Amino acid sequence: MTAAIVGWAHTPFGKQAEETVESLVVTAAREAIADAGLEPGDVDEIILGHFNAGFSAQDFTASLVLQADAALRFKRATRVENACATGSAAVHQGVRAIAARDARIVLVVGVEKMTSTPGPEIGRNLLRASYLVEDGDTPAGFAGVFGKIADSYFQKYGDKSDALAAIAAKNHRNGVGNPYAQMRKDLGYDFCRTESEKNPYVAGPLKRTDCSLVSDGAAALVLTDVETALGRDKAVAFRSMAHVQDFLPMSKRDILQFEGCGRAWQDALGRAGLSLDDLSFVETHDCFTIAELIEYEAMGLTPAGEGHRAILEGWTEMDGKLPVNPSGGLKSKGHPIGATGVSMHVLTAMQLTGKAGDIQVKDAELGGIFNMGGAAVANYVSVMQALK
Repeated sequence: MTAAIVGWAHTPFGKQAEETVESLVVTAAREAIADAGLEPGDVDEIILGHFNAGFSAQDFTASLVLQADAALRFKRATRVENACATGSAAVHQGVRAIAARDARIVLVVGVEKMTSTPGPEIGRNLLRASYLVEDGDTPAGFAGVFGKIADSYFQKYGDKSDALAAIAAKNHRNGVGNPYAQMRKDLGYDFCRTESEKNPYVAGPLKRTDCSLVSDGAAALVLTDVETALGRDKAVAFRSMAHVQDFLPMSKRDILQFEGCGRAWQDALGRAGLSLDDLSFVETHDCFTIAELIEYEAMGLTPAGEGHRAILEGWTEMDGKLPVNPSGGLKSKGHPIGATGVSMHVLTAMQLTGKAGDIQVKDAELGGIFNMGGAAVANYVSVMQALK
């Protein structure tokens, strides 16, 4: 254990018409530093996760964090980006700075402002996280990319629409208790399973309820070395972490295996000396329900082609043997790209310190996080445990 989370903040996710990238960053940064019981001047380094890709006219955003307090002026500040895993890329970079003894206290902020962008532009911006040479003309944008993946999965393993609907229903049901979630409504299995005017097909076998939400929001956390963390009011340590990057073109790999996801889980669990059975819960990247289904298999919960068992037999429900996405996941919480990975770490820290309120997993001791960029291209896993 080289680093721990000692404070955090999370704005509501959703359509925040009055907010800007700057206002979201400033709010989250201020609140996280205050929550850690530290002064802004104590911060050694700042890492901002911000995807952008055209959503914000303001680029070069790392220094916006300094707007939170004049005492942050002249601190090292860097913006990182790794598609939809941008937030975890920022967190992991902060942990590495502490592990290298180059910083003792690191402020990590993740942000995205998406909803002010017109619909067609949103699709084009998100599609930039695919391999444009092969997928640049995909109808329905990134939903179309995952629609192709779902089609291929169904062709190989049979129609799993029941499982996808059950995943959507689970995550929406969980999200009701999450005060930060964009959609706090239990839609029910029947609504998620049935095509309707309110739930039309979007791409391939994926309906609207199979797709995560376009969102605005920010999350932030404060990292310290373990020695410093032991003197704070609360501390959640990184038992291990792993980052695996795969080929961008889907044509160069078996897209149904999510091999980068599998390797990241193997590496992180191996370094921690743990197995999947040791985890109390997992927050995983359900940008689309087919992604969560394949991630069950990649993390080793089921063999390939049998991910449907995990959801249909209740394994991943809140009272199952491995609750997955107790927060409601991206499906319910929303997916402001640069904020998502930071949000996952914040909500996991809340779980492990017993501060998750209505989404609390009983007796949570070890939490796993999987955040990915693109179609299992950038793969980040963190294994977390409370120190106090």
